[in-house]
Amino acid sequence: MDELLLRRLEAERRLRHLQLLLVALLVGAFGWAVGRRSVREALPPPAPVAPRGDLSAAEKTQIEIFQRTAPSVVFITSIAVRRSPFSFNVARIPQGTGTGFVWDAAGHIVTNVHVISGGSQAEVTLADGSTWPAELVGAHPDKDIAVLRIEPDRPLQPVALGTSGDLLVGQNVFAIGNPFGLDHTLTAGIVSALGREIQGFNERVIDGVIQTDAAINPGNSGGPLLDSAGRVIGVNTAIYSESGQSAGIGFAVPIDTVRHIVPQLIQHGRVIRPTLGVQLAPEHVSARAGLEGLLVLGVVPGSGAARAGLRPTVRRGRQVILGDVIVAVDGQPIRRLDDLLNALEKHRPGERVPVVVDRGGERVALEVTLGAGGGD
Repeated sequence: MDELLLRRLEAERRLRHLQLLLVALLVGAFGWAVGRRSVREALPPPAPVAPRGDLSAAEKTQIEIFQRTAPSVVFITSIAVRRSPFSFNVARIPQGTGTGFVWDAAGHIVTNVHVISGGSQAEVTLADGSTWPAELVGAHPDKDIAVLRIEPDRPLQPVALGTSGDLLVGQNVFAIGNPFGLDHTLTAGIVSALGREIQGFNERVIDGVIQTDAAINPGNSGGPLLDSAGRVIGVNTAIYSESGQSAGIGFAVPIDTVRHIVPQLIQHGRVIRPTLGVQLAPEHVSARAGLEGLLVLGVVPGSGAARAGLRPTVRRGRQVILGDVIVAVDGQPIRRLDDLLNALEKHRPGERVPVVVDRGGERVALEVTLGAGGGD
C-alpha cells in the first residue's frame, strides 16, 4: 500500500515538472517572437532608390565615344630578352607598358617610340584580352611615333581619324589609355593650348603640340586623344609633372603630323627627310656672329638650293664672305636647326617651298625644290 502511494506521488511530481517545463518553453517562445517583432519594428525601412532620370547630352556623348573607340585601343608591353650566361635559359623581362591604337585593318598599331624603346620585343593586348606578338615596322624618334604590326586571328577595328588643323582652345577632348596598367581608362578635359613645343624622345623639339588638362598618367603614352566626335586628333606623348604623375598638363602630337609620318613608316620603315641641299653652320657660330637665322656654309651642287641660287660662305684670301642666312621657310621663322627641320618635315621631296634669306642685310625671297635626304 505504501509502495503504491509512493509511486503515485512520484508520477504526480514528474507531471508537475513537465507542466512547468512546457509553460517555460511557451513563455520563452512568446518573448522571442515579441522581441523579434520589436527589433524589426525598430529598424528603419531601407532607403528607396531614386529614379536616375535621363543621362545628360554630355554624358551620352562620353559614353558613346568610349564604347565606340575602346575596341581600337590596345595595351603594349615592351619586353627585354635575357639569356643566362650559366645556362640555356632565356628570361623575358617586361621593361615598360603603354598604349597604342589600331591604325588600319592590316594590323598596324601606332604608339610612341619611348613606349617600346626599352625592349627587344613587344606584345599587344587587344580589348578582348587576347595578346599577340608585335613586330616593329618603323619608328620616327624625332616625333616619338612608332608603328607596330600584329597578325591576330580576328578582324581589327581601326580608329576614326580627325584633323588637328581646326582645333580650338577650350573644346572638349578625351583620352583613352592604360595608366599604371589599368587598361581602358577614360579621362576627359579640354584643349588647354595649341602650338606648344616639347622636347621629344631624342631631345629634338616637337612643335605644334596640343596641350590638354585631360589626365594623362604613365601608361597613357601612345594612346589616342579624341575630340567630341570620337575622332583621333593627337597621340598622347608626355606630361609636365615633377612627380611623374598627372598634374593637369599633358601633351599630344597632333594627328596631322602623325598622318604625315605613319604612311612613310609603313611603306619605307623610316621617314624620308626632305632637304634644301645646304650645309649649315652650328647654331652657336651663327649666334656669335649676331645672326638671326641659320648661316649657309655650303651648297650641294645640283641641289634645289643650288638651282634656286642660295649663296654659300666663301673665303677669299684672308677675308671670309658670309653666305645667305636662312630666316624663314614656308612662312615659318627660322632661328635654330629644329625650326628648319620641323618646317621641312611638313613637306615631301619634290615639293617647292618658299625660303627667305638675309643676304648682306637685305631680305631675298627664293623658291627651293626639296630633295630627298636620309631617313631615321
